Amino acid sequence: MMYRTISAAAALLLLPGAVTGFSVIAPISRPAARASSLPLFAATTEIATPYSLPPRVVRDQLPILYVYDHCPFCVRVRLAFGLKNIKHNVQFLANDDIPTPTALVGKKIAPILAVPEDDLIMGESLDIIALVEGDDRFGTPNAILPATGRSDIKAWQKSVQILLRSLQRPRYVATGLLPEFQQLDGRHAFIKNHQLPPYDKPEWKGDGTDENPGLPMDDKLKLYAEALSKDPAPLLEELNAKLVELDDMIFSESYCSAGGLSMDDIDLWARLRSITIVKGVEWPSKTRNYMDNLSAMGDVPLYDEMAL
Repeated sequence: MMYRTISAAAALLLLPGAVTGFSVIAPISRPAARASSLPLFAATTEIATPYSLPPRVVRDQLPILYVYDHCPFCVRVRLAFGLKNIKHNVQFLANDDIPTPTALVGKKIAPILAVPEDDLIMGESLDIIALVEGDDRFGTPNAILPATGRSDIKAWQKSVQILLRSLQRPRYVATGLLPEFQQLDGRHAFIKNHQLPPYDKPEWKGDGTDENPGLPMDDKLKLYAEALSKDPAPLLEELNAKLVELDDMIFSESYCSAGGLSMDDIDLWARLRSITIVKGVEWPSKTRNYMDNLSAMGDVPLYDEMAL
């Protein structure tokens, strides 16, 4: 197995010159899948028919997606465009770039879609997907089924929210590989605005008043570096158990809800993708194959090769 050394403190990416003395060895390989318990949908008589890509859609002027690589709302749109087989350009925004999105839609948000042939620029992931799903210039309309209202999956997502913040956020900025975090200013902009547990957003960011100025930036940098240097084993154990729970909720390796590929998948897969930046996760076999299948079909890569 090949290994690469992530030098001292990914902290050199977070807090220059302040934290040294440890290294992280990251294997360049995919973790083995874990066998799952009996699927929740095992009693159904429906056979999961794999999703087939529709014909390639290539416009004379390609649509442009402005995104952050780590952002699940951006990944929703990228996955939908991939599954609809729409050729498009992807423009990654630096995390501290305020002028570019502001010039496009009036504020710093992503994703943003530009359709040059229509002189159209718009934001909001679900609105963007609805636009291309309703326009036959972008392939068969409504190729992706509507959301089914999976309250079980929504509850699962909520149950791991704090856990995933602890694991994912420090790793986003520490790899040095995500396009929005290529420069120190971009990494610091993210750290400034994205809290780590146990802090909530108002505590972390403050509200601009003397009474609540938020945490000093130096403290935020230290907390990110400390989070990355901690032994992740207890959090991984909890996450691995939660993934076994999720595996029982996923209908098949092709889509998560009975009936076919739907907006349930667009949302779920986009959120699960970020887990692949965490080294040592034990994926149940069905869920792992689900991740790989949609990654290949949607042409959105996973993070396994840079996992920390």
